[in-house]
Amino acid sequence: MVDGTKVARVALVTGAGSGIGKAAALALLADGWKVVLTGRRDAPLREVAEQSGAGERALVLTCDVTDPASVRHVFDETVKAFGRVDLLFNNAGIGAPAVPLEELAIEQWKAVVDTNLNGMFYCIQNAFRVMKDQSPRGGRIINNGSISAHTPRPQSIAYTATKHAVMGLTKTASLDGRKYDIAVGQIDVGNAGTELAQRMTQGVMQAHGAVAPEPLMDVAIVGQSVLYMANLPLEANVMFHTVMATKMPFAGRG
Repeated sequence: MVDGTKVARVALVTGAGSGIGKAAALALLADGWKVVLTGRRDAPLREVAEQSGAGERALVLTCDVTDPASVRHVFDETVKAFGRVDLLFNNAGIGAPAVPLEELAIEQWKAVVDTNLNGMFYCIQNAFRVMKDQSPRGGRIINNGSISAHTPRPQSIAYTATKHAVMGLTKTASLDGRKYDIAVGQIDVGNAGTELAQRMTQGVMQAHGAVAPEPLMDVAIVGQSVLYMANLPLEANVMFHTVMATKMPFAGRG
């Protein structure tokens, strides 16, 4: 819990208006962090800020992570408002329709790459820019990798390819961040109970072609996992953290 004698640390959460980003933002705010909630739509972000009851510790800034100028602006406004950035939860991401890869439109492929890969890099780059020059120096970056960073689902080539690439971003940024006291890790989430994941309880395609329902876990558990990683001292880093519904088909052969 929060120690009232210390200054609240500052987190920036992308994709904070719903799902995993919302759960992480609420967990951080409940623990006393100052949190910048970013996303493309203002209204959901303001709903999260109001729900938190955190008052001025919650700052809403709209941001399109596919636009480098928009990302830079959000980091600059965060520093202007709160003085520094201690944590980036690099969470914003999108998927593509579950269609055979030969039918995936090039525009759909590019949109996923632009958000999940390019956008994540722009956020990492700006976090480095701020964290290496602030005092005290350093900070933490947590990338949302998904278990698709390890194992694909059928008909998910764009999402899976970008999430595999996120693992490369995490490893390289972790290495490059050492000299600046920047710790970089990754959270890989499987079947969190978000609005978008509810369809899984009705049935999703399995590797052998059959459709079967899958269990979900409370998305708040993911928020607590992010909070655990965020609260580590910078001398320690969880490079890869997998949190998933216990009975979902991931380990073994399904």
